[in-house]
Amino acid sequence: MAKAGDKSDSKGKKGVKRKATAEEPQEAAVAEDGATESGAQPPKAAAFPPGFSISEIKNKQRRHLMFTRWKQQQRKEKLAIKKKLKKEREALGDKAPPKPVPKTIDNQRVYDETIVDPNDEEVAYDEATDEFASYFNRQTSPKILITTSDRPHGRTVRLCEQLSTVIPNSHVYYRRGLALKKIIPQCISRDFTDLIVINEDRKTPNGLILSHLPSGPTAHFKMSSVRLRKEIKRRGKDPTEHVPEIILNNFTTRLGHSVGRMFASLFPHNPQFIGRQVATFHNQRDYIFFRFHRYIFKSEKKVGIQELGPRFTLKLRSLQKGTFDSKYGEYEWVHKPREMDTSRRKFHL
Repeated sequence: MAKAGDKSDSKGKKGVKRKATAEEPQEAAVAEDGATESGAQPPKAAAFPPGFSISEIKNKQRRHLMFTRWKQQQRKEKLAIKKKLKKEREALGDKAPPKPVPKTIDNQRVYDETIVDPNDEEVAYDEATDEFASYFNRQTSPKILITTSDRPHGRTVRLCEQLSTVIPNSHVYYRRGLALKKIIPQCISRDFTDLIVINEDRKTPNGLILSHLPSGPTAHFKMSSVRLRKEIKRRGKDPTEHVPEIILNNFTTRLGHSVGRMFASLFPHNPQFIGRQVATFHNQRDYIFFRFHRYIFKSEKKVGIQELGPRFTLKLRSLQKGTFDSKYGEYEWVHKPREMDTSRRKFHL
């Protein structure tokens, strides 16, 4: 009987032991969540001891939990610092120091000697005697010919048609196998001031050639991120025939001024503000973003914009003197990635 009692006692002890082992993970889980039964949170020192590295935790779930907790703690500290600075600025009022400007690649760009000074007499003289002087002196009005590469596909043709609704007094003609050297004399004889050629690869527009007539210059751009009107979400109605305004943003160097003046010479002098349409060429880190918007007056103080399309991005590849001549042409500037792209903070436009 004693032996049987001993066995029962041993079974009971084993059962107690098994119950204890089953409850241990629950206690560990409570400890992992960082809260006790009373709801009190453990001190921060216990959660993040000095010299603690989350990457040393081998358990993936535990590591993820500790990382999210660390991120929450960082956000709280950052928010507390912001609130403290805001209260200090409100207390100081007008005597508060100016807000620090955040560092970006744009405002940390490498100094370029060719950045244009608005009061530079040499730049003013060059612009008064360059190929676009007759346009800016209002002696000529733009007339644009838009064409494509040989055997264009539907997407390229639709882009040309939509560009013709953006640029006033522009005409779309198909190449029909003619070389550009034969097209340019015909354009000059018919008083066209600019020639736009849109190239494609694998049924997608990938290049744009802009040649100012009759004496150049000619710019070759790489085209990317093309979106037609149907592909733009929440777009507005089709544009009207009003002459749009033009915005040229961040063309600061001598090369940038030349490219900006080429784009400006595509549009007539007097925009019709009643149409509320704006064509924007925005240069950022040598990428030229084209957008076409209509602005809407919501109230006397609030104005909204509505994109009309199309949209695309250009990257300058070369700038050539005179009209298009790929064999004997003289180039003012050619993009050479290995020699020029030595720094992320070096820009040319």
